[in-house]
Amino acid sequence: MPVLVLIGEACGVWGTSCGMPTIESMTASFGIQQRKICRCSRRAWKRSWMHQKLALTMRLNDILRAVPCIRRSGPDPDITGVEYDSRRVCLGSLFVAMQGGTTDGNRYVQSAIAAGAAAIVTDSQNTFNELALHHPGIAVAKVAHGRNALALIAANFFAHPEAHLALTGVTGTNGKTTTAFLLDGLLNHAGRKTVLVGTIEYHVAGSVRPSPHTTPESRDLLELFREGVDAGATESVMEVSSHALAQGRVFGLPFDVAMFTNLTRDHLDFHGTMENYFAAKRRLFDGTVLSPPRVAVVNIEDPHGAQLALVAREAGSEIFSYGLGVGEFRAEDLRISAAGMRFTLQTPTGGIQLGTPLTGKVNVYNLLAACGAAYARGLTLDQIRAGATALSAAPGRFQTVHAGQDFTVVVDYAHTDDALRNLTALAREFVTATGGKVITVFGCGGDRDRTKRPLMGRAAGEGSDFVVLTSDNPRSEDPEAILEDVLPGLTETGTPFLREVDRRRAIRLALDAADNGDIVLIAGKGHEKTQALKSGIIPFDDVEVATELLRERKRAGVSA
Repeated sequence: MPVLVLIGEACGVWGTSCGMPTIESMTASFGIQQRKICRCSRRAWKRSWMHQKLALTMRLNDILRAVPCIRRSGPDPDITGVEYDSRRVCLGSLFVAMQGGTTDGNRYVQSAIAAGAAAIVTDSQNTFNELALHHPGIAVAKVAHGRNALALIAANFFAHPEAHLALTGVTGTNGKTTTAFLLDGLLNHAGRKTVLVGTIEYHVAGSVRPSPHTTPESRDLLELFREGVDAGATESVMEVSSHALAQGRVFGLPFDVAMFTNLTRDHLDFHGTMENYFAAKRRLFDGTVLSPPRVAVVNIEDPHGAQLALVAREAGSEIFSYGLGVGEFRAEDLRISAAGMRFTLQTPTGGIQLGTPLTGKVNVYNLLAACGAAYARGLTLDQIRAGATALSAAPGRFQTVHAGQDFTVVVDYAHTDDALRNLTALAREFVTATGGKVITVFGCGGDRDRTKRPLMGRAAGEGSDFVVLTSDNPRSEDPEAILEDVLPGLTETGTPFLREVDRRRAIRLALDAADNGDIVLIAGKGHEKTQALKSGIIPFDDVEVATELLRERKRAGVSA
């Protein structure tokens, strides 16, 4: 039976920390008991403004409804929260111990029990046997797939918020973040409340949250959905990474619209091959793991998009294709300038004139995808036209930095060779009229696919007049060794370059090399506010650093 719990001021936690749905998610038919729980001293995600809140606990049997359990042992306790991180467990929690890519949650079962866990769900037979024998007072269930079980358990616990949201998922190598931001903006402009989940930040019915992961674990995602539904959201737009698809973080979610932007080389450190990488993306469309979307919006000019259109159609989805010159959604009479762009958007029901402050062909593709998905979600062409005018770029995506200089400085997240080519090509369009130079600062991330490093070097060299090679997020690797991996591709282009491992000094070198009419591209980190080094995480924001250095130049009397 569900139990009503009163959490007092002393607890001081709510939402992501305690993992409880709001009272609004309860139904009038629930039998209710009042129960006191401990004054936990949880550190994670504290909200000091929460003095008193009603929350729901559930019986374990109810939480495990429709979860395929192989074996069970122990009682049927009241559960106060669902966690997969033992550090977030408190009295009455259910801890899901699952095997992951880098660690095994079964190693932390004893820590979860010590923190007060009332039940354990495990994908390890040894863990089940150990708990059933030595902890008979702890409820334990054995499942075949821990992540899939986590998704089903969390959906039950948070009262299935996904059933009250129209879900749109965006996948692809490049453009996910911008496309998701644009679609979210179109929906908001039309008066719809949304939950946005992505790389830069999360939005929950207008409230902005930090984004620890592009696509969070299912338990955290469903809690965001619960909060959104309780705040009146009816739509969710989310980036769906290949990692999330491969690992099952979106298992059980009913996507109404699925979008595919493109596929280029990336994440082979995780997937191994391009075939595996594409297979992960394909799961969003083919109906083998998830239900096929009602509508698939695909970039038909990408060869993989053409394949996905066939796959999705065979799975029963309606196809909305898009492209610059082909597709149901396409751009005609395109006019691009530094101030924005205008084009005729052709749709299945006619054409409309669109004007937007966004610029560059890459953003034409992003906007076409967003318009196609907005149309699939029921926006009228007039609503799409009005919304497009009000759109702005996502943070760290071709974001300009102004501090009185007579050249252009742009911060962008481009971190693949394809993204670098697109970025430098757009910059070249802007400097052609002035005869200016394209100056690019970039690096490659550590502990990631090493094979793309020379490819990125070649892309930067081919698209730039001058390059400053530096660190990105070296993580556990030696930064100098990463630069050595990049050099073969860069040097073969013959483009002049400097090598400076310190990113701040590298940005200064690029700014010092710029003249009137040039464009300086600071690529790779975009919206990020930190830099990951072997010694730890340090604050580092490309926009802030560039602004500080430009102001220093201005104070020193340097005009260009």
